[in-house]
Amino acid sequence: MSSPFRPSGIYSAQWLPVDSAGRLDRASLATHVAFEKQAGIDGFLGLGSTGEFPHFSPDERKQVLAALAELAAPLPVIANITDIRPRVAVELGRFAKSLGLPAVSLMPPMFFPMSQDDILAYFLHVAEAVDLPVMLYNFPELTGKRIDLPTIAAFADRAPMCAIKQSGGEFAYHRDLIALGREKHYAVMSGADTRLTEVFALGGAGCTGGLVNLVPELMLDIHRCCAAGRVGDAAESAARMVQFGRVIDQLAFPPNVAAGLAARGFQPGAFKSILSPVSQDLVRKIERELRALYVQWGLALGPLAA
Repeated sequence: MSSPFRPSGIYSAQWLPVDSAGRLDRASLATHVAFEKQAGIDGFLGLGSTGEFPHFSPDERKQVLAALAELAAPLPVIANITDIRPRVAVELGRFAKSLGLPAVSLMPPMFFPMSQDDILAYFLHVAEAVDLPVMLYNFPELTGKRIDLPTIAAFADRAPMCAIKQSGGEFAYHRDLIALGREKHYAVMSGADTRLTEVFALGGAGCTGGLVNLVPELMLDIHRCCAAGRVGDAAESAARMVQFGRVIDQLAFPPNVAAGLAARGFQPGAFKSILSPVSQDLVRKIERELRALYVQWGLALGPLAA
């Protein structure tokens, strides 16, 4: 089924700063969202994997969505409502609709094994109950489940599918997803932040990435150049994204995003997970190395930069 909403361009998979008690730091979020909007991004994904949504209760997720919807306006916010409990996903989706958000996002439920038929049934159940366009979200490394092409095609035939976000290590899957998207009329939003020229060459509609939090200028430049057919003009930004990725990937996702945010001069908040001393040392190393890159590339630092 076709959807009236179809994302494109550069969307931030939004980082969510919290205090030591795990409560949303709205002031820090507001400062960071204003920076991203000023940079010129096209929209937001709220409570995605970069937002570390499993750490939040359903009520806390509602608070996050309400805050992000207000701060992001007039830009669109797609609400990730994935939950192992279908009733919670439906509750969050209906809340997103009450906020006037244009779409929701769904990953396969985590932890328990599921067949492709059961994944499809979950998606259809939630989509029907929520009555909003849906962006499916494929990230097998986190969910333990790949969304296969027949499942996507069957969902697109029966529900208002606006897009799929493709993340993880299987970059080649973009090609099949984009080909199917042309047939089924949905967009492909990539999570391959450091390979955007390849994504756009394949026909991807945009990026929904964690690194948009950190270097939106580079990612927007790549998108603008590719959209205008000037791929060669994106070479410097593309090379910088690869260099940036090598530094930040010294530490596992998503705490590495926090290190990048601190290096840029924004408040990442308390870590939601427990980090070992080794990882804490890596956070500090990444902060130093990324700060040097920001300065070298002439990217403005945020209010907390020393």
